[in-house]
Amino acid sequence: MSLNHVRPWRNIYRRKSRQVMVGDVAIGGDAPIAVQTMTNTLTTDVAATVAQVQAAAEAGADIVRISVPDEASSKALKEIVRESPVPIVADIHFHYKRGIEAAEAGAACLRINPGNIGDEKRVKEVIKAARDHNCSIRIGVNAGSLEKHLLEKYGEPCPEAMVESGLEHIRILEDNDFHDFKISVKASDVFLSAAAYQGIAEATDAPIHLGITEAGGLVSGTIKSAIGLGNLLWMGIGDTIRVSLSADPVEEVKVGYEILKSLGLRHRGVNIISCPSCARQGFDVIKTVETLEQRLEHIKTPMSLSIIGCVVNGPGEALMTDVGFTGGGAGSGMVYLAGKASHKMSNDQMIDHIVEEVERKAAELDAAQEAAE
Repeated sequence: MSLNHVRPWRNIYRRKSRQVMVGDVAIGGDAPIAVQTMTNTLTTDVAATVAQVQAAAEAGADIVRISVPDEASSKALKEIVRESPVPIVADIHFHYKRGIEAAEAGAACLRINPGNIGDEKRVKEVIKAARDHNCSIRIGVNAGSLEKHLLEKYGEPCPEAMVESGLEHIRILEDNDFHDFKISVKASDVFLSAAAYQGIAEATDAPIHLGITEAGGLVSGTIKSAIGLGNLLWMGIGDTIRVSLSADPVEEVKVGYEILKSLGLRHRGVNIISCPSCARQGFDVIKTVETLEQRLEHIKTPMSLSIIGCVVNGPGEALMTDVGFTGGGAGSGMVYLAGKASHKMSNDQMIDHIVEEVERKAAELDAAQEAAE
């Protein structure tokens, strides 16, 4: 990773992990942290599921997971994979044949627990199918479905039990000479998740998939995920993430990217820096930001925009952003470009003008990137 020598307090030293592939997306090593989500349509409804996958991909998802609970879903998966713009992870529970079918259907990864899909012979069949079809595996340990012997041993779900479960599943794969796997140890409790992830990070060099499972609705789940995942990512733990929300999968992708952007780990689209507004504001900051978020969703180029209601912090924030607008008086404000005051603009024309300036700057940045390549 590139280090910030001017501001060393911004540096995050990522845990060293080996790299595996999920389709054409690299996970672990020095690869960017991948953002995932999961469809919530019926898998057998191919059109609806493909539409949801495409919407998630457009929002920035690198990988999408799809549940495969029955044979009909396995058949539908083949069509979905064919139309998907991103690699598909098949979510498999209990029935080993679904894992085999998903690998044959073109899934890039199988999310399984080797210990709950049958005896050793069945596990070997799933592993063979994964190997034959160039399919990786994610071991998915969950505090809500720990093995009976571990609950009896520890009395309740705890970090030690989750790590032990993960290592038992790892041994099954490694005993079959299969090493293209990543692992997750999820819980809905932030403390339990964080401790379990720290434990598994020390115990294996496998890539780690981060998530706070069953995090909740859009607001509460976003906050819980930001606390849990944010702290782990800050510690350098995590190679791919999924924010689990009772909401549209696109919202999961947006939140995931915002968490990564806030830590400087991924950069995509416009990062809007805005004030909460107060009596000093020279324009309606909240409404303006809400409108700009919608109008600038199409921008994929990493860049920054400051929208500040008055001159107390506005000029200082604008120094650090590509485009800025600071409220003034008499129905107008100051536009900043590349950190410098450029020109005044009336409040009633400000939104259209800012969109134009952001689009112009994005085109400029894209051209510079292409020239550098």
